[in-house]
Amino acid sequence: MLLFAAVIAFSVYALLLVVLWIQQERVVFQPPSILLAGRLTRAGGQGVAQVSYRAGDGTALTAYVVGDPRATRGTLLAFHGNADLARNLIPWAVELGRGYDGLAGMPTYTGAALDARAAFAFVRDSFGVSSGRLAYFGHSLGSAIATELAAEHPPRVLLLQSPFSSARAMARRMFIPGLALFWPIVSRVHYDTILRVRTLGVPVWVAHGNRDLIIPPRMGREVFDAAAEKGELLVVAGAGHNDVADTGRDDYWRWVERALAS
Repeated sequence: MLLFAAVIAFSVYALLLVVLWIQQERVVFQPPSILLAGRLTRAGGQGVAQVSYRAGDGTALTAYVVGDPRATRGTLLAFHGNADLARNLIPWAVELGRGYDGLAGMPTYTGAALDARAAFAFVRDSFGVSSGRLAYFGHSLGSAIATELAAEHPPRVLLLQSPFSSARAMARRMFIPGLALFWPIVSRVHYDTILRVRTLGVPVWVAHGNRDLIIPPRMGREVFDAAAEKGELLVVAGAGHNDVADTGRDDYWRWVERALAS
């Protein structure tokens, strides 16, 4: 009976790992539902332009440009987080500019990298923005995407909001016994921000809420501590995962301002 129970337990665990391997992109990349997306921030407005371009695999992409990159000292390329849309960063970008969704394809680790490279190429080729005038911003999942892009095409500065240390570390939070041990076998998502920033030759600035229940603030500190070139760490008291800017207010916008001024 003990042998039979052990075989059943092993079979169930193996099946769980197979399901995780098949469904992991659905866990990591979770776009909002069509119904929810329709209620989110409306795109457009004065000084906001919607642009279209294609990734290296031919996927049609859409982004939003706030202001005119050709008429500014620099440009900030921003990557949003999980279960979010590019249009929802528009109010944040507009506020930043004051001085302080229907895409094809299935989101994957490889696809996200292609999309990031396409965004970089579009800004460089369409607006003539060189790496010396470019900064990257990434929130949550977008922090890993921005960091990987920075390893290929270094910007002047890298701003990470609510970053996670690695995909493997996040997997440990799924409370599946032994998952971290089998992670190299089952994972197709290889984000490792700590590993990247250790050899990154650009200043890394990190902001994190001390009440973040999705990505614990210790991960933000770990990313900052690992950075070869440190900018400034901002821990916002009382902020969770998605309200760092709203809760931090002037402290947050001064943090952004100092990062871009550097």
